[in-house]
Amino acid sequence: MTSPRVAVLLGLLAVSHVASAAERPNLVFVIADDCTYRDLGCYGGQAHTPNIDRLAEEGMRFTRCFQAAPMCSPTRHNVYTGLYPVKSGAYPNHTFAKDGTKSVVHYLKPLGYRVALSGKKHISPNTVFPFEYSGKANNPDMAAIGELFAECRESETPFCLFACSNEPHSPWNKGDASRYPPEKVELPSYFVDTPETRESMSKYLAEITYYDGQVGEILDLLEKHGHAENTLVMVVSEQGSSFPFAKWTLYDSGIQSGMIVRWSGRVKPGSVADAMVEYVDVLPTFVEAAGGKPADLLDGKSFVPVLAGKTDEHKTHVFAEMTTRGIINGSETFGIRSIRSGRFKYIWNFTPETPFKNACTKSKEFVSWEAKAKAGDEDAADKVRRYRQRPGVELYDVTKDPYEWTNLADDPEYADVQADLRRRLEAWMKEQGDLGQATEAAAKERQGRNRKKGKKPKTPKTASAGS
Repeated sequence: MTSPRVAVLLGLLAVSHVASAAERPNLVFVIADDCTYRDLGCYGGQAHTPNIDRLAEEGMRFTRCFQAAPMCSPTRHNVYTGLYPVKSGAYPNHTFAKDGTKSVVHYLKPLGYRVALSGKKHISPNTVFPFEYSGKANNPDMAAIGELFAECRESETPFCLFACSNEPHSPWNKGDASRYPPEKVELPSYFVDTPETRESMSKYLAEITYYDGQVGEILDLLEKHGHAENTLVMVVSEQGSSFPFAKWTLYDSGIQSGMIVRWSGRVKPGSVADAMVEYVDVLPTFVEAAGGKPADLLDGKSFVPVLAGKTDEHKTHVFAEMTTRGIINGSETFGIRSIRSGRFKYIWNFTPETPFKNACTKSKEFVSWEAKAKAGDEDAADKVRRYRQRPGVELYDVTKDPYEWTNLADDPEYADVQADLRRRLEAWMKEQGDLGQATEAAAKERQGRNRKKGKKPKTPKTASAGS
């Protein structure tokens, strides 16, 4: 028989446990699809994004957030596993993670969380990603999200929601393009000015505004169900748009992401963070915010101290890879790896003799660039050449040259910088099990269509990193 004193102590412990669980924040991660971060209003872009802009006023805007691959599928595997693409096995597009890989679900469920994903998936296999899925389309199901919020409110259960949009992924057919008259839109300096480009830019901007509306709906649902004050909200833009020099490239327009974080009572409203963070850091950040301890084997590192305003430093270098093998109209083998410090970007193109191509080079926009180039326009000819033909090594001072247009690789003044970045990049590749061109050659064996056929991936035997 339990004594009254012991019963009281047990009761106090139970209350303490419940209070601790109640204090755990809910976690909401909202991700766009093919959105260049520079186009968001709060990043100086011309897209009308009132909800994202308001969130930035209420939270922290990151100026240097990056992902490790400029394509949809590896990017999403990257976020959910906390691992870089080659290590998880999910490095080409339409890919799948290695059996036995753990995802955010495996880390948060033991902490008492419901872990849900609504909208675009593009991940595999389900054993690695056992989310509570909702929505038959590639956009968040707002009704299902509302039900999740209501149920968790009723049961006092913390939740982690990944709301995954399909916008502004092409075809650009959502939103009100009349807000952006083609003749008035501003084109980036690395674009060729053609009617086709202007028309598409108008529709693309409209679809960013549509995505912003989705963000607003989710914020309203949090408010409606009483979760706004106890929810860490993170909104990101994913890789860059499918216009040239963004998606499918390792330029900052391709791999840099917008990131806005609101966490009432923890993140200072209207703050700006220059800390270098990566998508692999999201999982450990969520785990720490939930009261857990991030696994040592993750490539990511929690940036909760940055959110708390205790530091504005996180990583000194960020890494990325691009695999064209197996993508629509992709070069058969055009592997790319990069490393970026706060000031310099080093890009290694494994096969510079091979023309660089992808779905973009078949687009009506790029075809119009080529037509203008053939008609004698020197600017168009230069940009088409730059996109199709890459040197073996590219080095840029991204602080002075944010669009990465002046290659410093052959400048002896930067020889030491180049050597240091090359050494760090090769060390990262070795740690990841990345064999360079041999890894590229095996890319199709890491795609979902081959998994469904029952094919087992082969382990590359060649150890050449860039031949």
